[in-house]
Amino acid sequence: MVRLVHVTTTDISLELLLGPQLDYYAAQGYEVIGASAPGPFVEGLEARGIRHHPLKHATRSMAPHRDIAAMTELYKCFRALRPDIVHTHNPKPGVYGRFAARAARVPIVVNTVHGLYALPSDPWSKRAVVYSLERTAAMCSDAELVQNPEDVATLRRIGIPKSKIQLLGNGIDLERFNPRAVSPEARASARAELGVGPDDIVCGLVGRLVWEKGYREVFAAAAKLKTHSPRIHFVVIGGFDIEKGDQITELDTAEAQRHADIQFLGMKDDVEHWYSAMDIYVLASHREGFPRSAMEASAMGLPVIATDIRGCREIVDEGKNGLLVPVSDHVALAGAISRLAADAALREAMSRSALEKAHAHFNQQSVIDTTLSTYSRLLTQHGIAVQA
Repeated sequence: MVRLVHVTTTDISLELLLGPQLDYYAAQGYEVIGASAPGPFVEGLEARGIRHHPLKHATRSMAPHRDIAAMTELYKCFRALRPDIVHTHNPKPGVYGRFAARAARVPIVVNTVHGLYALPSDPWSKRAVVYSLERTAAMCSDAELVQNPEDVATLRRIGIPKSKIQLLGNGIDLERFNPRAVSPEARASARAELGVGPDDIVCGLVGRLVWEKGYREVFAAAAKLKTHSPRIHFVVIGGFDIEKGDQITELDTAEAQRHADIQFLGMKDDVEHWYSAMDIYVLASHREGFPRSAMEASAMGLPVIATDIRGCREIVDEGKNGLLVPVSDHVALAGAISRLAADAALREAMSRSALEKAHAHFNQQSVIDTTLSTYSRLLTQHGIAVQA
């Protein structure tokens, strides 16, 4: 049986983002192991039958000394487990994980580029560091699965061979995120839990509470729209991220609530229930790879207002299934929200377009098939057979 190890920073990524994919690989005859920092999501991962290897030094914070320790830890892990395939996920495990896997003489190393950590608009100094690390780490991989086509062009430009690059795209569970499975009564119940009326507009956000996600602009836009008619009620789903340097604190959220009609629900496992209560979805991020929450919202038939950046442009077709606004522009963001809040017919038209695009482009099965095809090709090259 082929032993496959997926490496991420945190257990939440293994369970919530990759869980269905890991299930599928196991069903195809792979022995699947997840490696990440331990946490509350390990239990769910193991309930799937996926073994977890804890990495005590893995962290999302800027801590180079811990990253070096994590690389050493991974090297020892790979030497002990002797996997046939190591599949890393960027940003950080995608770099030190590839180094560790090649040093441990793992036969096949695959990396998924969820979004390069530098953008063409970033300062040269940042781009030089990020692109140099990516180019060097890619020398240790057999395949680079790239979610966003804009990153494909960047990787080619910095010297990564075309033969290693495979456009992956991104996808979600369209059966789970299905508005047709939501009854009018369920939507009314979700809205009642939020304390909103039938004519109120619910503007939702799902994401970690870090400033990079554009919350500063969202809070300012919400304050600007506090007296809007019809009422616009903002709902934020996501937990605090204490490991990040740009974390939002409870004091910040309390201050936002003082000035705006906004509610913070924290982490939720049943996000589809809360999407059903929304009328508009907002993603005001400064940086994205290929944002899952915006795909989920689109699949639930929500018009999406997003920043005009890499990743968001893959989801929002301006004027069709949503609106794009400039980064860090709360006035433009407030204007876009106000426009959709005042126009039910436009929201309905965008809802239909969002559903069409989600079903045409955001099915996770396509991601699974592309990944399995890559595994199969590389296993054949190395003379390794999958045994169910």
